[in-house]
Parts: sequence; structure tokens; C-alpha cells
Amino acid sequence: MTASLVTAAKASGHRRALVLSGDWAWCLQAAQASLANTSLESVLWISAQAAENAWRMEAAKAHRSLGQEVDAIVFDAYSGFDLDAFGIITGAIRGGGLLLLLTPPLAAWPSFNDPEHARIVTAPYQVTEVTGRFLERLVGILRKAEGVIVIEQGKVFPSIPLVASGTRETNDQNLSDRPADSACRTEDQRRAVEAIVKVVTGQRRRPVVLTSDRGRGKSAALGIAAARLLQRGLKHIIVTGPRLDAVEPVFRHAQRLLPQAIASRAALHLPEAVMAFAPPDDLIRTSRPADLLLVDEAATIPTPLLERLLQRYSRIAFATTVHGYEGTGRGFALRFHKLLDERTRGWKGLRLETPIRWKSGDPLEHFVFRALLLDATAVPDSAVASVSPGNVAVERLDRDALVRDETTLSELFGLLVLAHYQTRPYDLRHLLDGPNLSVYVARYRGHVVATALLAAEGGFDKETARGVWEGRIRPHGHLLPESLAAHLGLEQAPRLRCARIMRIAVHPAVQGQGLGTHLVDRIIKEISAEGWDYLGSSFGATGELLRFWERLDFQSVRLSVKRGATSGAHSAIVLYPLSSSGRALVKRARERFLVHLPHQLADPLRELEPHLAALLLRRGAQTSPLPLDPQDWSDVLAFAFGRRVYEVCIAPIWELTWRALADPESEALLGEAERNALVVKVLQKRSWQEAASALGLSGRVQVIEVLRRALCSLVLHFGNEVVHREAERLARR
Repeated sequence: MTASLVTAAKASGHRRALVLSGDWAWCLQAAQASLANTSLESVLWISAQAAENAWRMEAAKAHRSLGQEVDAIVFDAYSGFDLDAFGIITGAIRGGGLLLLLTPPLAAWPSFNDPEHARIVTAPYQVTEVTGRFLERLVGILRKAEGVIVIEQGKVFPSIPLVASGTRETNDQNLSDRPADSACRTEDQRRAVEAIVKVVTGQRRRPVVLTSDRGRGKSAALGIAAARLLQRGLKHIIVTGPRLDAVEPVFRHAQRLLPQAIASRAALHLPEAVMAFAPPDDLIRTSRPADLLLVDEAATIPTPLLERLLQRYSRIAFATTVHGYEGTGRGFALRFHKLLDERTRGWKGLRLETPIRWKSGDPLEHFVFRALLLDATAVPDSAVASVSPGNVAVERLDRDALVRDETTLSELFGLLVLAHYQTRPYDLRHLLDGPNLSVYVARYRGHVVATALLAAEGGFDKETARGVWEGRIRPHGHLLPESLAAHLGLEQAPRLRCARIMRIAVHPAVQGQGLGTHLVDRIIKEISAEGWDYLGSSFGATGELLRFWERLDFQSVRLSVKRGATSGAHSAIVLYPLSSSGRALVKRARERFLVHLPHQLADPLRELEPHLAALLLRRGAQTSPLPLDPQDWSDVLAFAFGRRVYEVCIAPIWELTWRALADPESEALLGEAERNALVVKVLQKRSWQEAASALGLSGRVQVIEVLRRALCSLVLHFGNEVVHREAERLARR
């Protein structure tokens, strides 16, 4: 039977899937027997307990298969159905190849104690409380999917269709697409290589953006173009991406055309040229020159970080997957293309459509897209044009009903993909099966226009809370209480019950109309009645997000001292109290944060964006006079009016600055330049040269002028009558 299935696959240039469902020993024997009857040579087993002498890889290492091609893959679901690994690994099967999926009996699979449950469960829940909703949905899709043959232990074998409909037509289309360029496998790829080369040979600041589904050769196009440019004399190419292994195919394809190059894992060296990998955050922190920057899997990198790369490098090619295991490409297109329109006229976008490893219309690709919701889409813009907070219905979804409502599930997950650069297939399983998760949506005429995912955290006993506070216990999935205890020293935090907003997403067509606020307000009312102590969220800090949570009266209580390696952003935590215990905790957390923040700004947060520093410092209007004595005010005035140098007045200037910036009224007193100057020089204590560079000024003299202007405004607002009279006297002299 398997030989016939492979024959049909090879005839069509498509791939097929064979599901072997039964006891594990039977599945293993059936898989070995099936493969023995075929001509398939390279077979990869994804299993923790695969057959002896098999080429085996654990699911956690599946990313190593990126860019590889094999004839067949055996995916052992008894070892755990890892959605991310499944999405990655199936893309390695070439046309005419076969996926063998080994599963428990299909009827019992949803209740199977899947090893993946350990990743989903959080204390105090038990592994047995992780539901089988995702697997229930998957079984239904498997039974109906075209190109998927299901063989169940003890049941009659199904018949094998020889050739899928439309095969000859798609074959003819693919054959006619062969390019004249021998290094490229499709005409799409040839055009992509030409466009990348033109980024270097044409006008500056004309980037190209390549998008494609998985298996269309975009990474290969980057590598081919890089090799040709190095052969033509280009000296320095930098390749960046979310991880080194994610861009390995770029180096492999470049090396194929540069056999004389000396290769290491992260670089290709020629006598007078180099092509090397660098993490995106490293490119921002350091000034690494390059004749060309290649950004692979750009959708996995946040747009603010891409914007900074765009500003720093004048010749860039971006490439990303649209429907891939990352699940982020459409959100990337929405955000990044808008940025490109604003910042770089003449940028070029290319979509690679033609598959390289298999023929168009591949049934396995269609099955994987459907099973993992890689093609999930938010509702069209036209369907939500009249949305407002007053005409949407907010509800907490019943996930038993959600798993049977494919339209709602697709709209919801599609919205999450658009909103967050790190959404991946694992999130789909967590959404459906996580025992600590709640899903809220706002609907308009039945369509999902906003959503929020809530995770239950905290509620530990005294002994466990003490262990978290001491750093001996790190409870999986309890981000807020662990961070508050371990980083702010708040031992009570793990004992209180909190809800964390893991994700919040509003349809791009109706953002800015108050839907996110409306959704959070409803969540606050509902969970307050259920006895929770506090609500919070953690996210990559941006001015837009900090202002959003501030408008909702959430308090900023933590900022990570290091930037995320992929996001390039510091993680922020915001809290909202729901009970008297929660109010005491949030108040204390905010106080501890503000004690440390002014000093952190001069040390680990020295390079934090000044507008973010000002937002984080802001805490409420001054209710008592500032703690500056007459001599302190005299020192501030002496510098502000040019009577004394900055270096001998630092202490009172620092005291006035951080306390004044904590008052929301200072926002109206200071322009952006004045505020930023106070942050970078006074609080972050950057050198005059560093401060001038950060502020876009020519040097020390100009920075001093801005500082004096800022301090004069603060003196007039926060000083008493005596201070005002002295300022007037100095101004007249």
C-alpha cells in the first residue's frame, strides 16, 4: 500500500501523509514495514524512542531541519505532538515524499496523556487537567483531509487514490517556470536574486522585501545573491535574523557558490571579503558597518527594531515567511510595509509563489496550514468599518464551543497573528487546552474584532511563596508573581491571586477607537467580582503601550534591565489592583520601582530611550514641596542662569529632575528636546558627547543650552516665591 502511495506522490510531484493509528509497538512496526516497501532513501524520525539505527531527532531540535530536504519523515505523536516542530519539520519533505504520523488510536487520542502537556500545564493544575481540545480538532481534520491516508490498527485498509485532481495541470505550470539562471530553481527565485543585487548596485535606501510561504526559496535567494555580490567585489555582508540556526540556509546556499570560502558556523571568509551573522540587537548596540544587510525571517523581529536597522543601514534586503511555522508574516506586512511607505520611497516588494520542493497544490501543505491555522485570517476590514465600543458585545468564550467553531477560531487566531510578532502554532494549542487560560473577545455582528487572553497566576501557599522570593522555586507560567517576588522583593506577591493579560489584540482597521479599553474595562469588572487580587500584563516597552496602560490606570512596576535579544526592547510589567491586598501590593511595588529606577537609569538602563524613561518615572502630581533646601535651589539657579558649571551642581539638579519628571504636569512644561536632555544627561549621566549624539546636537555647548532652558521651566513651576524672586533677579543681570 505504501509503495502505491509513494508512486502516486512522485507522479504528482506532491507529498502525501500516512497516519498509522494504534498501539505504539504496532505503529512502529507498521512504519518500519511501510518504509521497507518504498524507494524512499533519506528518512528522518522525530521521536524520543524511535527505531534502532534510525536517523532520529527530538522535536525540540526540529529547527535544525530548516533548509534541509528529506524523502520521508516519521513523526511520533506518542513522544508528544509539538506543533512548532511539526510545522517546521513537514517543510523538509520534498515532492514525492511521505509523512508518516504515528498516533494513539484516533478515538482515544484527545484523552491521551501527551508529553506536551507538561509545557502547557501550570501549578496548581495537574497534567491531567490539560484538555484534548486541539487533538479533538486535529483528528477531525485528519479524517477529512485530502492526501492523508489513515490506517487504524485492526481496521480495513482504505483505498489509495493514484493521482490527485489537477496534477497534470500543476505539473505543467511548474515545469514552464524553470528559469534560465542555473543557480535558481524557479523564475520567482531568479527575480528575487536580481532584486537583491539591485539593492547594492542601484540607489541607496531602496530596500527590497521578499515574502513567501514556506518552501519557496527565499532564504536560498538571499544566499545566492550574497555569493554573487561577493564574487563581484563586495567586501562586507551582514546576515541577521531571530537566531543563527534560522539563517543557516542563507550561508549554506552562499557557500555552494563559493567553494573557495573558509566556512564557520556564523561566517564565510574570502581573501578580502566576509559574510557574517550578527544578532539584530547587537547591530543596534554597536556600529557594525556593512555594504549590505540581509534580514531573514524579518517577521519574527519587532517592527521598532527593524525601523532602527532601516535607519542605520542604507542597503537592506528583508525576507520573511507569510504562512510559516512562525505564523507572523501577515502582521509584519501590515506594520512594516506602512513604515516603509513612510520612510523609504521606492522600496520594492516581491512575493515568491512557486514552491521549490514540491508542486503547486500540495495536499500536505494544505493540511498543515489547516491543522496549525497558519492561514488563519482576521475578518476583512470592510466587515468592521462601523465598529465602536457601543456596538460590540464582549464575552468570555466557552472553549469547548470554540474548538467546534472554526470561523471564530480562525478570526481570533488570525487577529493574534496580526497583533504579535511571536505568535506561533504552540499558542493555538495553549489557547485551546491551557487549564489556566481564559479567552475574551469583542464581537461585531458575530465577527471577532478584539481579543484578550488571560492567564491565572499566583495563589501559592506561604512556604512556596517564600521559595519563590528566595529564588529557590521558579514556578512555570507565573510570570507576574515570580517577577514581583524575585526582582522587587515582594514576598506576598506569589500568595495573592492575579490574572495576567498575556495577549491583547484589536483589529487593525478599528484601532484607536477605544475597543481595547472597553475590553479591559469589562475584564476588570468581571474578575473583580470573582475575588482576584490584581490584574497585570508584561510586554516589550514602547511609548504607545505604556500610554495605553497608563490611561487605564495601570501602574508600571518593573522594567527589565536587559533588552530582549530578539525584540530589542525592555520588558515592562504593569499592575492594576482589584482587592485591598492587591492595592497594598501594587502601591508597594510602584514605590520600590521608583526607588530603584532613577539609579538604574544611570547604570543598566543608561541607553533606555529618554521618552520611555520619562513615562516610567511619571507617578502623580506633587502633594508637598520638593525636598530641596535654599542652598539646593541656589545651586540649580546658578547653573540655570550660567553662573556656575554643571559639574558642581549635579546633586540638586538630579534631585529636581527626577522628582519633577515624576509629576505629570512636567509634560506640559517641557518640550521633547528639554525632557530628553534632562534624561540623557542628568539621570542617565551620559558624557557630553554621548548626550549630544543622542539629542542630535553638535556638542556640549548646545546640550547645556537645552538643559538650562529646561531647568528654568522647572524652577518657575516647582520653586517657591523666594526661588522665583531670585530667578527674576538673575534673569535681569
